[in-house]
Amino acid sequence: MDGLCVTYSRFGIPEQVVTVENKKVEKPGYGEILVRMLDRPINPSDLIPITGAYAHRISLPAIPGYEGVGIVEEAGDSVSRELLGKRVLPLRGEGTWQQFVKAPAQWAVRVPDCIEDYTAAQLYINPVTAWLACTEVLHLQQDDVLVVNACGSSIGRIFAQLAKILGFRLIAVTRNDSYTKELLQLGASYVINTTKTSLRSAVLELTEGLGANAAIDSVGGLDGADLAYSLRSNGTILTIGLLSGMPVQWAEVTQKTNVNVKLFHLRHWNEQVTGQAWHEVFNRLMSLITDKKLELMKPASFYDLSSVREAVQAARSAEGNNGKIFLTSI
Repeated sequence: MDGLCVTYSRFGIPEQVVTVENKKVEKPGYGEILVRMLDRPINPSDLIPITGAYAHRISLPAIPGYEGVGIVEEAGDSVSRELLGKRVLPLRGEGTWQQFVKAPAQWAVRVPDCIEDYTAAQLYINPVTAWLACTEVLHLQQDDVLVVNACGSSIGRIFAQLAKILGFRLIAVTRNDSYTKELLQLGASYVINTTKTSLRSAVLELTEGLGANAAIDSVGGLDGADLAYSLRSNGTILTIGLLSGMPVQWAEVTQKTNVNVKLFHLRHWNEQVTGQAWHEVFNRLMSLITDKKLELMKPASFYDLSSVREAVQAARSAEGNNGKIFLTSI
């Protein structure tokens, strides 16, 4: 049996280097499942590796895609046959931008019937990162103040909802007023538009001169450095992304600010997490979704897997953040 897959054999502009090919579908091995994919969101974390940013740890040719949802078609030896026909997130296996994905059964996450495909498909990268950042890395407590930049993004909206769920106060940082109303409704305490207001002075005013307890940086560059100057002494800044492509000179910043800098990548957590803890995090997030306390973004549009170049171009050229672009296949 053959199936379509998206692949790239050289690094470059994603819509120019990805191609669609037929691939022989291999049977799942010991402890593996074979999943017929349904939906996959296109995330920045899917596209950045294609550009060559992480060329030192990517072997070509490669198949993109870190998350998505599908139906278990076959189960290898030692895998429960109860998974057959069930919807799962086939994580930590092959790239998800293909019709059939092989993945380790132990990390496959069962999806309740009440959660829609498009929601399930985006349960991994942003929700897990946001949850772990708040609970396991920063250990935010009731009424702690957290500052987050690029808060109009998908993950920014999740941080706003977690503020309401966990009880901390979120100062959401944006570069325009487009998302202010929505972020406040979702759970942010304040929204700062840095094109109009100095971040540091605004945070100090909102915290009666103390500064925030913690900050989360997805941007890097001057934006990341500015966050550090909005923290109180011995506060913590957590870096989870580099959307600007510009690193922060953290050694220089910490000397001037007396803040702690931490780095978080899901792959580091994956390397040490137990199977039980892994599934507990997903079960917690799915409970929040079914209880309508957490809502992920609705799709902006769907593209068939065979139209991946058009889909990637749409994802890269989208203005604002009005929903994910999805790759779909039946």
